[in-house]
Amino acid sequence: MKKSRVDALLSQFSSKRILVVGDLMLDEFLWGKVSRISPEAPVPVVEVVKEEFFPGGAANVARNLIGFSKQISLLGVTGVCRHAEFLKQLLVSEGIAVDAIQSHSSYQTIVKSRVIARTQHVVRIDRESRVRLLPEHADLALKQLEEMLPSLDAVIVEDYAKGVLEADFAEKICSAVRRAGKILAIDPNPKNPLHWKGVTLIKPNRSEAFATAGIAPSDGHGDPLEDADLMEVGRVLMRKWETENLLITLGEQGVLLFHRDALPYHAPTRAREVFDVSGAGDTMIALFTLALTAGATPAEAAEIANHASGVVVGKLGTATVSPAELMASFEE
Repeated sequence: MKKSRVDALLSQFSSKRILVVGDLMLDEFLWGKVSRISPEAPVPVVEVVKEEFFPGGAANVARNLIGFSKQISLLGVTGVCRHAEFLKQLLVSEGIAVDAIQSHSSYQTIVKSRVIARTQHVVRIDRESRVRLLPEHADLALKQLEEMLPSLDAVIVEDYAKGVLEADFAEKICSAVRRAGKILAIDPNPKNPLHWKGVTLIKPNRSEAFATAGIAPSDGHGDPLEDADLMEVGRVLMRKWETENLLITLGEQGVLLFHRDALPYHAPTRAREVFDVSGAGDTMIALFTLALTAGATPAEAAEIANHASGVVVGKLGTATVSPAELMASFEE
């Protein structure tokens, strides 16, 4: 893409309004150093020198968007606890609207704690309990969605299979967004096989795509456009989901885009160094969707999202990309 085209698209981002729906989490990072093994068990002793918290899950998608547009909202549920309050405080401090976040004592706020010694990920501790969204809370969420839709440009649905998205709720979200004529992007989870149909974009990673298509996974070496198994997965999922765009993330091979009216398009990775892949998929769907709202073609949106993810994987932790970093990636 020419720099002038990227500039033109980025100039439109700040006016876009996007709602992110899905499983909300709080990411905790304990940074430290290891100098000895515990006398109690054959495990390293991590001396913590820094503790950080970031919005995670669907909240991380919103965090990836807020650097480009200050009109980003979240819809989801948390428990009633200090972690929930802390998560909302973090979101508000970054300018993300939290009016559509429900907090109820019937849910547990999801917290993922990562212990990292220098750059080595030592262990992750998950605090979560999968609880189905209660009907009255789903009804309230749908009412909030309906009220917000007229002012939105797009809706992104992030499914981490933690209980917020059930079949009936997901179907009603799709129906409401389609009726409103808005862009709808889905990040699916094969552990929660919902019937996403007729949406603008679905973004699985390679392993999720193979699992959902029911095809045995392959190694995926060489040119993705020459990978017969991967191409068949794309064809199966385009038929299954009846989506306009299917974006399969391929790790070090970049992304592969299937579009209803065009040949498959491969964008090789733009990452210069890879330190941490956590959150890269969130960046991918956030920037692809935002680019579409600004008038980018699907191929252009894939390139922008691919560059953004290439920046993020070069950082440690739940990272995001800035407009300046995105432009610098294209210039390089």
